[in-house]
Amino acid sequence: MKRALITGIGGQDGSYLAELLLERDYAVVGVVRPGAPPYENLAPIADRIELLEADLLDQPSLTAALETAGPDEVYNLASPSFVPASWDHPVETARFAAVGATSLLEVIRATNPSIRFYQSSSSEIFGEPRESPQNEMTPPEPVTPYGVAKAYAHFIVHSYRRRYGLYACSGILYNHESPRRPLEFLPRKVAHGAAAISLGLQEELVLGDLDARRDWGYAADYVRAMWLMLGQDEPGDYVVASGESHSVREFVQCAFEHVGLDWQEHVRVDPGLQRGPAELHRLVGDPSRARERLGWEPEVGFEQLTRLLVDADLERPRTPASSMERR
Repeated sequence: MKRALITGIGGQDGSYLAELLLERDYAVVGVVRPGAPPYENLAPIADRIELLEADLLDQPSLTAALETAGPDEVYNLASPSFVPASWDHPVETARFAAVGATSLLEVIRATNPSIRFYQSSSSEIFGEPRESPQNEMTPPEPVTPYGVAKAYAHFIVHSYRRRYGLYACSGILYNHESPRRPLEFLPRKVAHGAAAISLGLQEELVLGDLDARRDWGYAADYVRAMWLMLGQDEPGDYVVASGESHSVREFVQCAFEHVGLDWQEHVRVDPGLQRGPAELHRLVGDPSRARERLGWEPEVGFEQLTRLLVDADLERPRTPASSMERR
């Protein structure tokens, strides 16, 4: 039985990855912060996984967790994930996304360099890209604190792979969504709004830039790519994306059509919610390498993803989202 250690196991990606690994007969251990509350995402598998307390910025606690878990594979998914908030907490973002990844790599090198390591990178490393779509050779041009920190982590993985011969991979993941996302993320906010309005629980949905575009996929598809990366003969970096660009307007239209409503009658645009210069453009990934070398293909397309998110919120109506939530 293979053993895997997952940091950030309580989040969207971590919980989906844990479920996937359990289906493949792994023993799964998660790293959580000391004193962390129970994670809702882990409730269905709580009795099948082990949780260890450790701090990514505390190497002795990481070493103890690694020695206790004895993993064959380590997946580093722990990082702040809401990009706009990185402007409010740039130092914390840098510490966890950049220093945390380095700390984990150093502990692996010192403890058991045979461990296979996955680092969750991000399309945010490309920022304002020189080319579109982007692939593994596209030069990073990060423009947000989150993107800069992720770029550092991306480069340090390459450095440890080159210097120490570690089996270390980076997955450059584009936007990937699921019902496990918090409401501050745009797709969940839209899906929740469409569901709540159709149920009479909310009167309107307030959004910012409807022309902003994203390369959106389904989180459960993307964690499968993570697992496939660590199963290759040689380590490498891979873009994980749908390869398609869709606007917020398209997402909104699809979500409201699914509940039989005209979105234009229920959506109000607030210019104050627009990101302006902070809005990134032309971010769309080329997943050719993942398709050719990993045999990876997304199973859930754009329209299916939108309907999946709306259906999930129809089944669990919540308090209406605040009109002041920012994309």
